[in-house]
Amino acid sequence: MDRITAMQVFAEVADRASLTGAAQALDMSRAMVSRYLESIERWLGTRLLHRTTRRVSLTDAGEEALQRCRQMLELARDVQSLAGARHAAPAGKLRITTSTSFAAAYLADVVTDFLARYPQTEVELIAMERTVNLVEERVDLAVRIGNVLDDSLVARRLGVCRSVVCASPAYIKASGYPSAPDDLRNHRCITHAYVGRTEFRLQRNGQTLRIPVRGQLQSNEAAVTRRAVLAGAGIAMLPTYFVSADLASGELVRLLPDCEPEPLDIHAVYLSRQHQPQLLRMLVDFLADRMKGEVAPWDRVIASAAKQANSIARRRGTANGVVRRGPDAS
Repeated sequence: MDRITAMQVFAEVADRASLTGAAQALDMSRAMVSRYLESIERWLGTRLLHRTTRRVSLTDAGEEALQRCRQMLELARDVQSLAGARHAAPAGKLRITTSTSFAAAYLADVVTDFLARYPQTEVELIAMERTVNLVEERVDLAVRIGNVLDDSLVARRLGVCRSVVCASPAYIKASGYPSAPDDLRNHRCITHAYVGRTEFRLQRNGQTLRIPVRGQLQSNEAAVTRRAVLAGAGIAMLPTYFVSADLASGELVRLLPDCEPEPLDIHAVYLSRQHQPQLLRMLVDFLADRMKGEVAPWDRVIASAAKQANSIARRRGTANGVVRRGPDAS
């Protein structure tokens, strides 16, 4: 029997822990699934699965064989893609994951552009706050933000994520503007429920400042924090990719501009550099191209808005008869 198909059947049964489920997913009969399993076990000369009336589980040999079968299947797909690349547009499906806020603020738009460029491709975008196990959840690519990475995975740096300390104009009007980092101690601060719940870590002149903060609200989701800040609930530390439009429009105000939260790298993370599917390489290259440069795309929005605001202020000053003179002007 076709050994590639036999490996596909074995991997599908292992993933679903069910012959019936694998048969439905592969659109073949349960009897055919059993025949393919028997075929690959004869070929390898060992039992790969424990099968009972209630469940299917891998043997020790099956655990080892599954990893190798996945690599061979990836290689087969890659060879097929390369062989047809001269004559056919890219096709296939990828499962990717990232945080909910980054998916909503940026990645969904980039994926949409990728799909428009390659209409025979599909992407399943999984947005969640927890870290996904790429092997167990069959994820091809994770876009992760952070400076600590899993050594067992391959990572390609895409860009940098910066954050700002910010508040709404209504909050500032009611509670005052913190002119120094220590002033944050006396303000209502909205913190992350699991990371930095009791302090803001800021960098200034190469030093890290750890400012104790407190407040009535904590959240593990940036969207919740953003809504609360816009509503005037307090001061928060938020990624610029999520609040660039709010800062540009003036709905949020950046505080303590001489202090910056620790920048975090944005990485494309995947399982292996070897036998990497062509479609995965294309998507990672697409992401890297969209995010290239020292300044992230969303930070360019803030810089452009600030430049425009300064230009308007200068024009208004000139119109009102206010002329800015240099130090040598008399």
